[in-house]
Amino acid sequence: MINDRLIDAGDVPLAVRDFGGDEPPLLLLHGAGGNLAMMTTLARALRPHHRVITVDLRGHGRSGEGAWTSWDTALGDLAAVCVQMEIERPAVVGHSLGGMLAALWGQRHPEAPGVVSLDGNPPPTSPDQLPGLDPEKAAAELARLHAVFDQVETQAGQVIEADQLADLVERQRAAARDMGANEKVWIEGFRRNLAHENGETSIRPSAAVTTQLRTLMNSLDLGPVYAGTSCPELVVLATRNLPAQEPFAELYEAHRRYLLEQVRAAGHPRYLQLADASHAMVIEQPAVLAGLITDFLRGE
Repeated sequence: MINDRLIDAGDVPLAVRDFGGDEPPLLLLHGAGGNLAMMTTLARALRPHHRVITVDLRGHGRSGEGAWTSWDTALGDLAAVCVQMEIERPAVVGHSLGGMLAALWGQRHPEAPGVVSLDGNPPPTSPDQLPGLDPEKAAAELARLHAVFDQVETQAGQVIEADQLADLVERQRAAARDMGANEKVWIEGFRRNLAHENGETSIRPSAAVTTQLRTLMNSLDLGPVYAGTSCPELVVLATRNLPAQEPFAELYEAHRRYLLEQVRAAGHPRYLQLADASHAMVIEQPAVLAGLITDFLRGE
């Protein structure tokens, strides 16, 4: 039986979805701008082998509007989920932002049975993270990319006019079809991030949370995190661009080289470059990922 509940994490209520079962517990974490509903297909694929618990991270979905002032704040939320859901030593699997949290959890919890990052990497911020690109060109491409990120940040949390909502939902349905995703799950994920307050509707996360997340991710170096982790760890890397990344194809190809070098240099994690997978791998290949995760956590 799937059970939704709201738990008290101190300053922020957190929405969780428990997929049930008696198998070893697994926390499954979404990316920035997402919510727990977007992990449903992967959660279902993992459920035969794990008690899967998904979480709306603070500032997302149905969880409270908590600030992202440090990584420890979000990790404390996950610890509160473990306490209140009465789970011990969970595996932690995350996509994108959730993958960064999984890596940080593994560094701090050597007793964990395993952590898995599904393309959980900070964005490139300096030319030395773009090997193979001329430094001058790399700097110019980074400036162009961050101008796009600046624009996204300015649009975060904007109010949606009532007469625009139906059109937005239809566009989401079309996006689900284009991606080959479960349309019902996709629309639940979209609606779950709608905030209704004082007669107005906006999309979460808020502008403040978006800015805070961007600051945290831009300053995160996963190299020392990987090297300082002793529990089993798997890093799954994308191998191709999303359509939105194509205007920056050279930059992202170079950054994928950097990410591969980084995980190899750390020495500790197992890693895999997933064939024909973009950053949206959770949508593209949930069954494949479930098999990889299950085999890894079994020690195979």
